[in-house]
Amino acid sequence: MNDSAPETEGPQEEAAETGYDPAAPAPLHVPRTPTGTPEVDAQLERLADADHLATDGHVEVYEDVHRGLRDALTALDARPGPPAPTRHPTTTPQ
Repeated sequence: MNDSAPETEGPQEEAAETGYDPAAPAPLHVPRTPTGTPEVDAQLERLADADHLATDGHVEVYEDVHRGLRDALTALDARPGPPAPTRHPTTTPQ
């Protein structure tokens, strides 16, 4: 009787065969629900760029998205609203 355990592949051999590298960037598959506002949706889609970067590259993407979202919010304040009602000078009876 042979008490030795059968040889199994180690993680390095398995990674070499499958092409899977656990240290490589991997998509998070976080759902991004469209908002209906093109400027905001473009920034949300930009977050997908972080899926293909190492962790130290995420900061640049997040800061870029934050800047874009802040600009989109600022633009909301700058958009002209409906015209203010005009006041007609009232004449006082004499």
